Amino acid sequence: MLRREAHRLPPGGRLPSVRTLMARHRVSPGTVRQAMARLADEGVLDARPGQGTFVAAAATAHAAAEAPDFAWQASALGTGRITADDVATLLAGAPAGAVNLAGGYPAEDLQAVDLAARALARAARRPGVWGRVPLEGLDGLRAWFAAQLGPSVSPREVVICPGSQAAIATAFNALTQPGDALIVESPSYVGALAAARVAGLRLVPVPTDADGVVPDLLARAFDTSGTRVCYLQPLHANPTGATLAAARRAQLLDVVRSRGALVVEDDWCRDLSFEKAPPRPLFVDDAHGHCVYLRSLTKSTAPGLRIGAIVARGAALARLTASRAVTEFFVSGPMQEAALEVVHAPAWQRHLRRVRATLAARRDTLVAAVRQHLGPASVTVVPSGGIHLWVRLPDAVEADAIARRAVEAGVVVSPGRRWFPAEPTGSFLRVSYACAGDAELRRGAETLGRLLTAGPSTRAARSSARARR
Repeated sequence: MLRREAHRLPPGGRLPSVRTLMARHRVSPGTVRQAMARLADEGVLDARPGQGTFVAAAATAHAAAEAPDFAWQASALGTGRITADDVATLLAGAPAGAVNLAGGYPAEDLQAVDLAARALARAARRPGVWGRVPLEGLDGLRAWFAAQLGPSVSPREVVICPGSQAAIATAFNALTQPGDALIVESPSYVGALAAARVAGLRLVPVPTDADGVVPDLLARAFDTSGTRVCYLQPLHANPTGATLAAARRAQLLDVVRSRGALVVEDDWCRDLSFEKAPPRPLFVDDAHGHCVYLRSLTKSTAPGLRIGAIVARGAALARLTASRAVTEFFVSGPMQEAALEVVHAPAWQRHLRRVRATLAARRDTLVAAVRQHLGPASVTVVPSGGIHLWVRLPDAVEADAIARRAVEAGVVVSPGRRWFPAEPTGSFLRVSYACAGDAELRRGAETLGRLLTAGPSTRAARSSARARR
């Protein structure tokens, strides 16, 4: 598609904008950028920051006929099991001028960029920092993560990872075998779903509600699937925003203990909780190694400070440590030193207070705007932390179609289908309040409301159109 666009232009010709190509070919911004990057690597395109993307001088119509043929690789590689389209879409930025309601990180004005940059500059000059560090991580950083859980947790039970996505992949690879079943909430974090599929796992969905996962349904999933591992987000779950109710915590742990099972607890957003005292991690109430705990600093600092931790006990800890050693040896010493300095800096707590207050205000703005333009029933869970709203659309409306039309109207949202491990249970959008100011949040909600009433984006309308054809 993009290759044909390039070969229709003369050398030096400028390609249309990402937004124009998205609308023309009805694809996501991530897909366009991936295609551009691939053609740039092949020498077909020349990307010039701040100017645009141009046809490279050597990329002529003659070169098109002599393009390398990689078709032979299909038989050599066989069926692929790695698909990162959904994750790549999350990481892609919004087109210039668009309202970004799909971002997975707080906007740059809410990141601790200056604090992290100063810490990294000092860390980079320390003697020995560029050498090998312990594969489990720096002692001081391990101690900080352990202290966040309480005095019962030892630094020796902590392994440092390059962010939560790496921690998730490590947990799945270390605690399961290809072909195993893995219980996940439905809906659940799309990055975890992708990591599970890459690990060759069979996903077993368990429904959730406004109070998180339902313990009785979790017990049934363990009994019917035969698996002994589940992945859960008890606090501000992504994408729903739900927090596991206090009454369910003991029930859930009883289910896990009685089945001799492990729960991978992804505490991805504790630093961005708006509550003064959010519910403590399940890990704290588990003394016998049933919980494997994941936490990251990335969301609360900056996307580039990829530091997270896995906390576990017993043989599970040994397997997780071995998996980390095999895949990456150790996490960069300067990055660990910088993270350690950031969390101990006096400005760190001030930064967190500012970010939490700003996100809470933006959440309220978006909730009010979405309910005004999409109806009171569109938001059933108002999260007490995190960066997303889970927006319910009328069942007859196709969320994917709304998302595509929203991009054309200058608003980027994430259709809910990709967050389900199996068939969606309704029509949803995940809408972020972390990447836009109040005026943009209101404009985005107004645009979505207008698209809902403009039609046709319903399944019935599409079926009728196909019948006419």
